[in-house]
Amino acid sequence: MRLTFLGTGTSFGVPQIGCECAVCRSDDPRDRRGRSAALIRTADATILIDTPPELRLQLLAAGVHRVDAVLYTHEHADHLNGIDDLRMFSVLARRPLPVYGPAETLARIREGFPYIFDTVPPFPGTSRPSLALTALEPAREVTVAGVPVLPLAFEHGNLRVFGYRFGPAAYLTDVKRVDPGERARLRGLGVLAVNALWWRPHPTHLSIEEAVALARDLGAGRTFLTHLTHETGHAELARRLPADVAPAYDGLTVEVT
Repeated sequence: MRLTFLGTGTSFGVPQIGCECAVCRSDDPRDRRGRSAALIRTADATILIDTPPELRLQLLAAGVHRVDAVLYTHEHADHLNGIDDLRMFSVLARRPLPVYGPAETLARIREGFPYIFDTVPPFPGTSRPSLALTALEPAREVTVAGVPVLPLAFEHGNLRVFGYRFGPAAYLTDVKRVDPGERARLRGLGVLAVNALWWRPHPTHLSIEEAVALARDLGAGRTFLTHLTHETGHAELARRLPADVAPAYDGLTVEVT
């Protein structure tokens, strides 16, 4: 199994519009962070997590030609608004693309993108995404494209956000608090991907210190920080982190054993 980080930035992305800070002006490609998304790939399946606005460019950069299913974490724009780029996968497969996530996120997709679910067929010569939506329940394992997936629910401000465990790997983004029940379900990880906005506290996201403390408590073998801002350049952050914790970057692929 491989975990690929398509995007590792926060909702503003990096560089941030109108900013002249050192990170936004950096020539280190690891400091260019698109909005957050990831892939889980096995020998037989490719699962996409979230559809940020840069999705088309991210998939082209990763050489992705097939997506077998999509998992959504929540409905915020930086995780959802690239949804139209799913069109090519349903067109190529000639069948609806399976899409999974929290019930309220799927409801928001139906409300926010009604053209996708219009019962009137597309105008001849045009296309639109064809999606088959399935709501997931937290802590109830399901099989997605042949891969066992355990959805877990976390607090993100007033929203419920889902993280996902795939056997020895877990992907958590936009998480603020991890309660004891979820911690128990996350023990024994070989690879943990977790949001870490910046060093100082934030009301709806884990800070870098909080993310590192979570990894320590879970006993994760390797931890990769994502959903990063322009306050932390890659090289400097990597120097300040423990040896088993590293900042992720766009395009990074991690082998999960």
